[in-house]
Amino acid sequence: MATTISKPAMDPGVGKATPPVDYVWAAARIAIGWIFLWAFLDKTFGWGFATPANRAWIEGGSPTTGFLKGTGENALGGFFSGLAGQGWVDWLFMAGLLGIGLALVLGVGLRIAAVTGTLLLVLMWAAELPLANNPFLDDHLIYSIVLIGLALAGAGTTLGLGNLPIVQRTPWLK
Repeated sequence: MATTISKPAMDPGVGKATPPVDYVWAAARIAIGWIFLWAFLDKTFGWGFATPANRAWIEGGSPTTGFLKGTGENALGGFFSGLAGQGWVDWLFMAGLLGIGLALVLGVGLRIAAVTGTLLLVLMWAAELPLANNPFLDDHLIYSIVLIGLALAGAGTTLGLGNLPIVQRTPWLK
Protein backbone atom coordinates (compact mmCIF):
# COMPACT_ATOMS: atom_id res chain seq x y z
CA MET A 1 0.00 0.00 0.00
CA ALA A 2 1.52 3.31 -1.07
CA THR A 3 1.36 6.28 1.23
CA THR A 4 1.39 9.86 0.14
CA ILE A 5 2.80 12.79 1.99
CA SER A 6 1.02 16.04 1.46
CA LYS A 7 2.01 19.50 2.54
CA PRO A 8 -0.19 20.79 5.35
CA ALA A 9 -2.41 23.70 4.38
CA MET A 10 -0.83 27.01 5.30
CA ASP A 11 -3.14 29.18 7.36
CA PRO A 12 -1.15 32.06 8.83
CA GLY A 13 -4.14 33.30 10.82
CA VAL A 14 -4.32 30.14 12.94
CA GLY A 15 -0.77 30.48 14.24
CA LYS A 16 0.54 27.14 13.00
CA ALA A 17 4.28 26.81 12.92
CA THR A 18 5.87 26.92 9.49
CA PRO A 19 7.57 23.60 8.69
CA PRO A 20 11.35 23.90 8.16
CA VAL A 21 11.05 22.56 4.61
CA ASP A 22 9.06 25.67 3.70
CA TYR A 23 12.03 27.82 4.68
CA VAL A 24 14.28 25.72 2.45
CA TRP A 25 11.89 26.25 -0.48
CA ALA A 26 11.71 29.96 0.33
CA ALA A 27 15.52 30.24 0.39
CA ALA A 28 15.74 28.42 -2.95
CA ARG A 29 13.04 30.70 -4.40
CA ILE A 30 14.78 33.88 -3.29
CA ALA A 31 18.22 32.63 -4.38
CA ILE A 32 17.11 31.67 -7.89
CA GLY A 33 15.09 34.88 -8.11
CA TRP A 34 18.24 36.83 -7.29
CA ILE A 35 20.12 35.00 -10.08
CA PHE A 36 17.51 36.21 -12.59
CA LEU A 37 17.39 39.73 -11.12
CA TRP A 38 21.17 40.02 -11.01
CA ALA A 39 21.45 38.98 -14.66
CA PHE A 40 18.92 41.69 -15.54
CA LEU A 41 20.73 44.38 -13.50
CA ASP A 42 24.22 43.51 -14.70
CA LYS A 43 23.16 43.35 -18.36
CA THR A 44 21.19 46.59 -18.03
CA PHE A 45 23.82 48.69 -16.24
CA GLY A 46 27.05 46.87 -17.09
CA TRP A 47 28.35 46.62 -13.56
CA GLY A 48 31.36 44.69 -14.80
CA PHE A 49 30.59 41.19 -13.58
CA ALA A 50 29.34 39.43 -16.72
CA THR A 51 28.74 42.63 -18.68
CA PRO A 52 31.32 45.41 -19.02
CA ALA A 53 30.00 48.98 -18.71
CA ASN A 54 30.55 49.76 -22.39
CA ARG A 55 28.32 46.81 -23.40
CA ALA A 56 25.45 47.61 -21.01
CA TRP A 57 21.95 47.63 -22.41
CA ILE A 58 21.50 51.30 -21.43
CA GLU A 59 24.65 52.08 -23.44
CA GLY A 60 23.21 50.46 -26.57
CA GLY A 61 24.66 47.00 -26.01
CA SER A 62 22.68 43.88 -26.79
CA PRO A 63 22.08 41.60 -23.82
CA THR A 64 21.64 38.56 -26.07
CA THR A 65 24.43 38.98 -28.59
CA GLY A 66 27.34 37.61 -26.56
CA PHE A 67 25.62 34.39 -25.58
CA LEU A 68 23.75 33.74 -28.82
CA LYS A 69 26.62 34.58 -31.19
CA GLY A 70 28.70 32.04 -29.28
CA THR A 71 26.29 29.27 -30.23
CA GLY A 72 27.07 29.33 -33.95
CA GLU A 73 28.96 26.01 -33.97
CA ASN A 74 26.43 24.21 -31.75
CA ALA A 75 23.75 21.81 -32.96
CA LEU A 76 21.05 24.51 -33.13
CA GLY A 77 23.49 27.37 -33.51
CA GLY A 78 22.22 28.58 -36.86
CA PHE A 79 18.81 29.27 -35.38
CA PHE A 80 20.01 30.83 -32.13
CA SER A 81 22.85 32.91 -33.57
CA GLY A 82 20.31 34.34 -36.03
CA LEU A 83 18.36 35.74 -33.07
CA ALA A 84 21.40 37.49 -31.59
CA GLY A 85 21.10 41.25 -31.28
CA GLN A 86 17.55 41.55 -32.56
CA GLY A 87 15.71 44.22 -30.61
CA TRP A 88 12.60 42.16 -29.93
CA VAL A 89 14.74 39.28 -28.64
CA ASP A 90 16.66 41.64 -26.33
CA TRP A 91 13.44 43.14 -24.94
CA LEU A 92 11.75 39.77 -24.47
CA PHE A 93 14.85 38.33 -22.78
CA MET A 94 15.28 41.29 -20.43
CA ALA A 95 11.57 41.42 -19.58
CA GLY A 96 11.77 37.72 -18.80
CA LEU A 97 14.78 38.12 -16.52
CA LEU A 98 13.14 41.00 -14.65
CA GLY A 99 9.68 39.46 -14.39
CA ILE A 100 10.86 36.00 -13.37
CA GLY A 101 13.34 37.45 -10.88
CA LEU A 102 10.79 39.75 -9.25
CA ALA A 103 8.13 37.04 -9.09
CA LEU A 104 10.50 34.65 -7.36
CA VAL A 105 11.96 37.16 -4.91
CA LEU A 106 8.54 38.51 -3.98
CA GLY A 107 6.82 35.13 -3.89
CA VAL A 108 3.97 35.99 -6.26
CA GLY A 109 3.18 34.66 -9.70
CA LEU A 110 5.21 31.51 -9.12
CA ARG A 111 3.21 29.47 -11.62
CA ILE A 112 3.86 31.99 -14.39
CA ALA A 113 7.50 32.35 -13.29
CA ALA A 114 7.94 28.56 -13.33
CA VAL A 115 6.54 28.23 -16.85
CA THR A 116 8.34 31.23 -18.36
CA GLY A 117 11.55 30.58 -16.43
CA THR A 118 11.59 26.96 -17.54
CA LEU A 119 10.98 28.00 -21.14
CA LEU A 120 13.83 30.53 -21.01
CA LEU A 121 16.21 28.07 -19.35
CA VAL A 122 15.37 25.21 -21.72
CA LEU A 123 15.96 27.50 -24.71
CA MET A 124 19.33 28.50 -23.25
CA TRP A 125 20.13 24.82 -22.67
CA ALA A 126 19.17 23.98 -26.26
CA ALA A 127 21.36 26.79 -27.59
CA GLU A 128 24.40 25.20 -25.94
CA LEU A 129 23.86 21.68 -27.32
CA PRO A 130 25.99 19.63 -27.40
CA LEU A 131 27.01 20.40 -23.83
CA ALA A 132 30.71 20.66 -23.07
CA ASN A 133 30.75 18.94 -19.68
CA ASN A 134 27.84 16.51 -19.70
CA PRO A 135 26.00 14.72 -22.50
CA PHE A 136 22.58 15.94 -21.34
CA LEU A 137 22.24 17.63 -17.94
CA ASP A 138 23.40 21.08 -16.90
CA ASP A 139 22.42 23.88 -14.53
CA HIS A 140 19.71 25.19 -16.88
CA LEU A 141 17.74 21.97 -16.51
CA ILE A 142 18.38 21.75 -12.76
CA TYR A 143 17.09 25.31 -12.28
CA SER A 144 14.04 24.40 -14.39
CA ILE A 145 13.26 21.45 -12.13
CA VAL A 146 13.62 23.65 -9.06
CA LEU A 147 11.34 26.33 -10.57
CA ILE A 148 8.65 23.74 -11.13
CA GLY A 149 9.12 22.45 -7.59
CA LEU A 150 8.79 25.98 -6.20
CA ALA A 151 5.47 26.47 -7.94
CA LEU A 152 4.14 23.06 -6.92
CA ALA A 153 5.22 23.60 -3.31
CA GLY A 154 3.51 26.98 -3.13
CA ALA A 155 6.83 28.45 -2.04
CA GLY A 156 5.61 32.04 -2.16
CA THR A 157 3.79 31.81 1.15
CA THR A 158 6.91 31.60 3.33
CA LEU A 159 9.07 34.73 3.38
CA GLY A 160 7.09 36.06 0.45
CA LEU A 161 3.90 37.85 -0.47
CA GLY A 162 2.05 34.66 -1.37
CA ASN A 163 -0.18 34.95 1.71
CA LEU A 164 -1.61 38.31 0.73
CA PRO A 165 -5.39 38.09 0.28
CA ILE A 166 -5.23 39.35 -3.31
CA VAL A 167 -2.72 36.62 -4.18
CA GLN A 168 -4.80 33.95 -2.47
CA ARG A 169 -7.96 35.09 -4.34
CA THR A 170 -6.28 35.37 -7.74
CA PRO A 171 -5.15 32.01 -9.14
CA TRP A 172 -2.66 33.39 -11.66
CA LEU A 173 -0.83 35.27 -8.87
CA LYS A 174 -0.14 32.06 -6.95
